[in-house]
Amino acid sequence: NSLNCITVILLTFQTNILTELKNWELNTIQHHKLQMRQEKEKHVTQVKQLQNEMENLKELLHTYEISISRKDEVVIINLTRALEKQKERAVLMRAFTLWRIQHAKAKQEEYAIRMADRHFQTALMKKVWAAWCSVSEERRKDKVARACQLRAEDMCVQLANDCEAKIAELTAALEQSRAEILRLHTERDQYEDTVKKAFMRGVCALNLEAMTMFQST
Repeated sequence: NSLNCITVILLTFQTNILTELKNWELNTIQHHKLQMRQEKEKHVTQVKQLQNEMENLKELLHTYEISISRKDEVVIINLTRALEKQKERAVLMRAFTLWRIQHAKAKQEEYAIRMADRHFQTALMKKVWAAWCSVSEERRKDKVARACQLRAEDMCVQLANDCEAKIAELTAALEQSRAEILRLHTERDQYEDTVKKAFMRGVCALNLEAMTMFQST
């Protein structure tokens, strides 16, 4: 029973450790997915902003074309400057977006490396734990086997002593029964002899009486 209890405790402890490791891994994956989703949402927002700016640039270009048709030199110069500024801003936004994407990829790669290292460390700890449990189980089995062997030897000695005492008791009872049987045989022989003698006396008495009766007749 104690062996079963120890085994159940070890299995429960191992199951709890594996459950905690699994929950930690799931939480880490969920956190990573959340970060990826947030980065994607930021990227989509930035793309929408760039699209809006492109639409504004198209409208500005349309206005620029109208201004050219009107041959308004001042408006053309101002629009050209604004267009250049918008182009520079678009270039800067594009460069910043590319940098953000590269930075996110670098963070993803770094996170993947950390996860791989953690997975390796976890697998190594599992192997060490399994080896330690195996050695501990072998030692415990050896101790239990030695204890059982000593207990079995003690029980065998006790059973041998009990059997010898029981044999002696049965031998004494057998000798007593044999003496009783011998006594009963002797009593039976004596009883048979007594009955025979009584029967013979009865026969003799009958013979004498019969002879007496015949003589009287």
